[in-house]
Amino acid sequence: MTHKGASFRQRRVSAELRALRVARGLTCADVAQAIGASESKISRMETGKRGLYAYDVAAILGFLQAPQKLREELIDLVNAGEARNWHTVSAVPGQWRDLIALEQQASALYNYETMLVPGLAQTAEYARAILKGLGDKIPDHDLETLVAARLSRQAIIGRTVVHLLLDENVLMRSFGDPVMMHAQLQHLAAMGSRRKVTIQVVPLDGGMHPGLSGSFMRLEFTDQPGLVYTESRNISSFLEEDAHLISAKLAWKELVALALAPDASVALIAGYAGKLI
Repeated sequence: MTHKGASFRQRRVSAELRALRVARGLTCADVAQAIGASESKISRMETGKRGLYAYDVAAILGFLQAPQKLREELIDLVNAGEARNWHTVSAVPGQWRDLIALEQQASALYNYETMLVPGLAQTAEYARAILKGLGDKIPDHDLETLVAARLSRQAIIGRTVVHLLLDENVLMRSFGDPVMMHAQLQHLAAMGSRRKVTIQVVPLDGGMHPGLSGSFMRLEFTDQPGLVYTESRNISSFLEEDAHLISAKLAWKELVALALAPDASVALIAGYAGKLI
């Protein structure tokens, strides 16, 4: 099956080109005139509706006076061509940057979590506890920056369709702080009543199911193909091949069938919260 639409790499470059142009207060016509291209070509490059070539992108970046490091990064992405599936190995918060940007663009997010409360529903205290528990010695000022980065993802709540599935054992993991976990579970239960948000719990007695292979997020877009996002300690992967998308959709369908109904899920979450204090 042929995968249509711009690759994730191309979408990233297109978004950066537009952001740089807008930041300088220029129009597509201004850029087109500067590099000797048509206005429609620049517009299509910025919206991911045409292929990107290194010489075009380099010319635009030069005209827009993009920082050297950003120029090199974007040219590398263009040179990578249409290769699907992008794996990044980095320290936080770099590995979150692209995810946050994509979540802002998505029309719908479907997130299954096996171990932790989904980032889109975390409280600051819970996020802070997770980061401290990673085993890395993070300076206090960096820690607060990372917490803020996590919480910034929640700006889409109420605007984007968000469906969260979590394994029941997520509700049982307290990190040794029942007060913090109580507040987190109350927040999670309250989110279930938010506009465009659905929360469901996959019960422990659900038997074998595809979610046992790990957490994942499927992102859907109005005018671009979807993506599947997975992450482990310092490795995040954006998967674009049709096989990955189909597999994620099938896994999601099975997990939803196993999960408790939204009302029952919220009641279960509230029940676990009540046991903590």
